Amino acid sequence: MSPLITFRVAFKALGRNKLRTGLTMLGMIIGVAAVITLVAMGNGAQAAIEEQIKGAGTNMITVNAGNFTQGGVRSGAGASSSLSEADAAAMRELPDVQYVASGVQMRTQVVAANQNWFTRIQGTDVDLPLIRAWPTRIGAFFSPQDIDGAAKVAVLGATVNEQLFGADGDPVGQVIRIRNQPFKVIGVMGGKGQGMGEDMDDQILVPYTTVQKKLLGIDYVNNITVSARTAEGTSAAADGIAFLLRTRHQLAPGQEDDFIIRTLEEVADIRTQATGTMTTLLAGIAGVSLIVGGIGIMNIMLVSVTERTREIGLRMAIGAKGRDVLLQFLVEAVTLSLVGGGIGIALGFGLAEGMQRFMSWPAKVPPGAVAMAFGFAAGTGVFFGFYPARKAARLDPIEALRFE
Repeated sequence: MSPLITFRVAFKALGRNKLRTGLTMLGMIIGVAAVITLVAMGNGAQAAIEEQIKGAGTNMITVNAGNFTQGGVRSGAGASSSLSEADAAAMRELPDVQYVASGVQMRTQVVAANQNWFTRIQGTDVDLPLIRAWPTRIGAFFSPQDIDGAAKVAVLGATVNEQLFGADGDPVGQVIRIRNQPFKVIGVMGGKGQGMGEDMDDQILVPYTTVQKKLLGIDYVNNITVSARTAEGTSAAADGIAFLLRTRHQLAPGQEDDFIIRTLEEVADIRTQATGTMTTLLAGIAGVSLIVGGIGIMNIMLVSVTERTREIGLRMAIGAKGRDVLLQFLVEAVTLSLVGGGIGIALGFGLAEGMQRFMSWPAKVPPGAVAMAFGFAAGTGVFFGFYPARKAARLDPIEALRFE
């Protein structure tokens, strides 16, 4: 029997009971759609993380105080006074370093006229907009003279500006109160969105010297933000900073660092690995649906073999060979899997698009996921369809014709 006739017979057999065929494919449809949707969600989250990392600045390195043990107590990032402006000044002399900005931060209530907002006060230096590629939308950033004089000037993030002065408000020249001290607003930063795990727009930028001297009464900094001259030189810059700080802080060989250095690549790797692990876990759970769908196909094919025993015996009696029967049932099983897989892929794309459009969840379907789901569907059809097909092919024609 020619393969073409075998395929025609297989498709005709599936078409005889459309409801059962559709229900058999349902497990495969749900499984493939779940895999496509969850992988799309995971990849979308990874892409969003990468965009956030890029939006945080170019070639950025963060140096935080802390990460040392004293008296059996381990201090975390920013919890110690191990960093100083002198450290930042020394970093500016490194050949791989382009920009440096000392940082001191706190959270407090801010008042403007009859409005108030609880936000983060970020004391920083004039290089921060250059490090983070973050321009002002209204007004200007503060100057080196403001740093030297610990001036009470403030640049608002977009969220703070909206909360205190309205979405279209121009606060330049207005006065806000931070811990009952008046600060003159000189600018508003452009919208930045999420970055490094926090809302970049929900903060007020002021000279770090002002936070040190007039708000907190300290002489150290919590962190230092650095930009390498080139992307390729980021690792070299980070190594140079580490060596410089260990030397300046007189840390003996083998003694633990009293600072933490992070590059954007490290942060991106950590977050991407975490998201990738979760995506793999969810895809694995969804993959169980494919196995369940495959078992359903095998179950229906076994029932089909039993129902069509006399038909199989008659076909073999008039000349059909065992391999023809085997091929026919394999074609039926694979067809159920592939058609179900195709519908599942389309449904998965639709669900991913729907989540992106209506739930604002980033979704990105990689081509590899489509190929994997389609290939897995075909493999499932062959794997779970082989046993019923072989059982049909091994039927004895005489016994099959006698079957009631």
